[in-house]
Amino acid sequence: MMTEALIDRAVRDLFRQIEFTQEPAELYDPLRYMIAIGGKRIRPRLCLTVYSLFHDTFTPEILEPAAGLEVFHTFTLIHDDIMDKSPMRRGQDTVWKKWSPDTAILSGDVMCIDSYKRMAKAPAYVLGDVLELFSTTAAQVCDGQQYDMDFEKVPSVTMQDYLKMIGLKTAVLIACSAKMGALIAGAPNVICEGLYEYGYNLGLAFQVADDYLDAYGDAKVFGKPIGGDILNGKKSWLTVRTMEKGAAGLSEAMALPSGTAEEQAAKIARVMDLYASVHVGDDALAAVRSFHEKAMTAASEVTGVTGYETLQRFADSLVARTR
Repeated sequence: MMTEALIDRAVRDLFRQIEFTQEPAELYDPLRYMIAIGGKRIRPRLCLTVYSLFHDTFTPEILEPAAGLEVFHTFTLIHDDIMDKSPMRRGQDTVWKKWSPDTAILSGDVMCIDSYKRMAKAPAYVLGDVLELFSTTAAQVCDGQQYDMDFEKVPSVTMQDYLKMIGLKTAVLIACSAKMGALIAGAPNVICEGLYEYGYNLGLAFQVADDYLDAYGDAKVFGKPIGGDILNGKKSWLTVRTMEKGAAGLSEAMALPSGTAEEQAAKIARVMDLYASVHVGDDALAAVRSFHEKAMTAASEVTGVTGYETLQRFADSLVARTR
């Protein structure tokens, strides 16, 4: 089994080598821009980590699909930023802000197509399973994004509905990444499904942590402005939990104007006061720990000691920002 250092190097090398067609520059420059500004590369790293539990070397048959996971994820970010009107991503201007919404839509479409080209490089004996898993996941991510936008139009959302939404929007792609690594490695179905469950719960933990950091994080570390979910009227884990705990005035606070910098600061401060009044920050951290534990339970049922320890280190690194 390969070390984390070797996996990290493989991921770095993989994305250094990604190239896109040069012309027309207005279409492909945004793709190069998004790959260049990087990210945590969670999905390809998880795919390769799982694969490394079964094999000692990486070949293009695993590297290309692993890259495809990140390219697809990047496509969703480009389109999400348009829908959310987010001005920053990873500390840089978003594509629609730097170029235009029209360019961002088309460049995102090209990235989606490119991700499928990379998936098609999977080994022939599992190609059908890989494409079915990836296509199902891609459709689920779109479902999740629609639910997320729908939730902005309703006064309240249940925690059950919220978890369904983030399960689709975030967790299924992380689960897909884990299962894909096992599939391409030739692991038995029971192990593939157990690793999917590991990835799914890890994805839930990651998204709740992300919601927490949107309110309580450091903008320089988080890579985008703090309070973005509040300003965009998002139903985050924090707002849903605050509603559950009966804090009065949340709907009114979320409806406050945010046209000027002063109004934005006042709106964020008011909502944060309500969060503090019912201690939802602590609740969010407890939820992150709970989903992390569920992920590790799933991993323990399908891996040996060495594999479990590897997956535990990966999981710990994903939620370390909230500790």
